[in-house]
Amino acid sequence: MNALTNTAAIDGAPPAAPAGHPAHSAHPAHAAHAAHAAHAAHIAPQAKAAEQALSKQQQRASADARREALRKGAAAFIKMIVPPLAGLVFLVLVWQFIAARNSSFPTPAVTFAEALKLFADPFYRTGPNDQGIGWNILASLQRVAIGFGLAAAVGIPLGFMIGRFKFLSGMFGPIISLLKPVSPLAWLPIGLLVFKSANPAAIWSIFICSIWPMIINTAVGVQRVPQDYMNVARVLNLSEWKIFTKILFPSVLPYMLTGVRLAIGTAWLVIVAAEMLTGGVGIGFWVWDEWNNLNVPHIIIAIVVIGVVGLLLEQLLVALAKAFTFEEVSS
Repeated sequence: MNALTNTAAIDGAPPAAPAGHPAHSAHPAHAAHAAHAAHAAHIAPQAKAAEQALSKQQQRASADARREALRKGAAAFIKMIVPPLAGLVFLVLVWQFIAARNSSFPTPAVTFAEALKLFADPFYRTGPNDQGIGWNILASLQRVAIGFGLAAAVGIPLGFMIGRFKFLSGMFGPIISLLKPVSPLAWLPIGLLVFKSANPAAIWSIFICSIWPMIINTAVGVQRVPQDYMNVARVLNLSEWKIFTKILFPSVLPYMLTGVRLAIGTAWLVIVAAEMLTGGVGIGFWVWDEWNNLNVPHIIIAIVVIGVVGLLLEQLLVALAKAFTFEEVSS
């Protein structure tokens, strides 16, 4: 036996492990790798399950967030839509109640049917005094644009000067206080006397009633410019043009646009009344003509049209004011 052992040792073969003792691994790294693989195989299913649970939890959270956003959006939509609809329903019910008690007053259904016929051809023209409602609205808007534009061209610069210079403020203050409360229609005879024509007289009435809000609001805006800004301008020795473009105009713009918005509403209000008195083509004259024909449904339709056009003009100016200022102007 010893001879065989010695022979194996001489041949370079490793000696066999004694009986009862386990054989050692060929390399320690192989054992570590095997242990790491066994551990990874044990951990992998747990990690995958945890990842799936986290993914499901995120999906549930995302779905809950979407449902909450939809709920809030629906609630906001309901709050925005339901009150106006309720107001319209209330108005129609009151209208129907009045029509039921007065046979000469048209019902909402009759008025709606007449509106469909009227707006089927709003731009017909069979004569100078027989034109569709579309032409009458355009004629009124043209007068408003001319009178309002002239008022803005005069009133806004005048408001800047009144607010900038105390002498002009003291000079024009009493005049404005005296003439501002005068009814716009009281100026119509003056326009007829001076211009000898109905159309310029109506434009004159729009001009004289639109100019006061623009003058007053612009002047107030100039007077409310912080005095520190003006002191800095004096220290820097800025010219009057630089003071206007760099200090006054940006600060006064919100006030000026508020005056413009008030003036356009007043102008649209006045033109209807002025056209009733002057005649010709225009929505005011059209209302008066329909009254002479005892066509009450058309009068109601004209009232709605006048309100819608006035609302659109005001909202257009509100959007313009929001685009140029950072202040709240919709109130």
